[in-house]
Amino acid sequence: MMNMHWLFMIPFFILLSCSSKKDTGQSQPNILWLTCEDISPTLPVYGDSTAQTPTLDKLAGQSLVYDNAFTVVGVCAPSRSCLITGMYPTSIGTHNMRTGKDISGWGSRNYQGASNAYDINGDSVPLYSTVIPENVKCFTEYLRAAGYYCTNNAKTDYQFAAPVTAWDENGSKAHWKNRDGGQPFFAVFNHNVTHESRMWMNKSLPMTVDTSSVPLPPYFPDHPVVRQDVGRNYSNIELLDQQLNERLQELEEAGLLDNTIVFFFSDHGGPLPRGKREHYDSGLKVPFMVRMPGESHFERVPELVSFVDFAPTVLSLAGIKPPEYMQGQAFLGKYKREEPRRYIFGSGDRFDEFADRIRIARDKRYLYVRNYHPELPAYKDVAYRKQMDMMNVLLDLHAQHKLNAQQKYYFRESKTREELYDCWDDPYQLNNLIDSVSLNNKLNELRTAMDRWQEQNGDKGSIPELELFYSMWPDGKQPVTQAPIAEIKGQKLTLKCATPGASIGFIVADEPIVPDLDSGWQLYHKPVEVQKGQIVYVLGVRVGYRDSDIEKIQL
Repeated sequence: MMNMHWLFMIPFFILLSCSSKKDTGQSQPNILWLTCEDISPTLPVYGDSTAQTPTLDKLAGQSLVYDNAFTVVGVCAPSRSCLITGMYPTSIGTHNMRTGKDISGWGSRNYQGASNAYDINGDSVPLYSTVIPENVKCFTEYLRAAGYYCTNNAKTDYQFAAPVTAWDENGSKAHWKNRDGGQPFFAVFNHNVTHESRMWMNKSLPMTVDTSSVPLPPYFPDHPVVRQDVGRNYSNIELLDQQLNERLQELEEAGLLDNTIVFFFSDHGGPLPRGKREHYDSGLKVPFMVRMPGESHFERVPELVSFVDFAPTVLSLAGIKPPEYMQGQAFLGKYKREEPRRYIFGSGDRFDEFADRIRIARDKRYLYVRNYHPELPAYKDVAYRKQMDMMNVLLDLHAQHKLNAQQKYYFRESKTREELYDCWDDPYQLNNLIDSVSLNNKLNELRTAMDRWQEQNGDKGSIPELELFYSMWPDGKQPVTQAPIAEIKGQKLTLKCATPGASIGFIVADEPIVPDLDSGWQLYHKPVEVQKGQIVYVLGVRVGYRDSDIEKIQL
């Protein structure tokens, strides 16, 4: 039996009680995210018909198609931390790629100062779960508190273990079909068939495009191996299209298409060299479309949108006011910001074993780049990428001095401190206009926008990662969430946790069980109705912390 006494309620739950309302009816729309990995806007709706994508063509014909949608980092884990929190990775310390191993895949939920480590500039940085600011939540907690059934199938890769309070179901079997009848859902289905790794893992699959006619950007040489890998990328996109068809069919067969908002997007740009991990459009610009029920017609949307806007937009579509701490702005729904975005911002810091610091600001036409380490090469010799045949061909051709000026730009040995590109006249960002006198006003405008963004949002990129790690894990040890405290009055159970920023998960059972982290934990956000004889299991969770022990309350 737990010791029963009162503690102050954490501010999160006060916010929930004020800004959300419980509604399990279908007055709230369902929201479905169909996400994929590592593709740029190389789709027919964006003018590239190399891959045949009938499913996406049909969806685009019924959707708002965004021409200027951008991730915040050209690689998955920092981008995904932004999607789940509505915060820039540089603000919450999730900007360095892959701080720990993904809990939904191959990792451990609680770290002990892992033996595996990155060697960064002579510092050994252990794997760790990022501790984000105490007021920041996975945005799905707000949806759950408002009556939504939230499922994620199956990748998280947030730079921290997803707390049990974030999802009703999180894993390969998670599905909106498992909800209670009539309950609105928010469901994510991630498709990895287009991931960089599938460039070599899918080599034995049939090539479904003509490699002799695939378009090559000017930074690629016309070489048989390059054409083979570019063709594989397009062939993987065709496989993705087939998988998306299955997801949309099951929604339609369930009679839910007309009450479901469908998002489709990629987590960042394409898997080919000079795409993923880059801060140019090839790494940051993504395909993005939204199908709104009852408004199923094609409309092209030119406004700028950023991944940091996705969380507040989903809340807005669900009728929930986004919390003020979120750094994005809703572009759809009840709380849509009337003034459209003027700029998007992005960053590049550590990518696996290579560290740098790069920041970008972009409006609809111009891209400004600030290089904090111009002495470092533009190309990062990441070992993982060299499993791709064409990467090794490019390196060989570069060593043999067989690349032209545009193709060598990727491999320049140092960078200018600043870069400026006209993305309309130079869509591949190969002509640096930083010394163009005629663009001085635009350059100063984008410099000022970046300075303001960094100041307002607290850019942690100047902090060495080892120092950042110790600020999150004092003495190199993962902090621990305190166990929740319970009070029972009549048939009302109230739970509190003394750890700032903690959320509480609970399970009410009629018989004893042996709960684990996949046991269907409910999010505590208001007193719970209980009956004498029931058993309640409670768990305290704080992002980046070790979970508390599971406590058992016998009523």
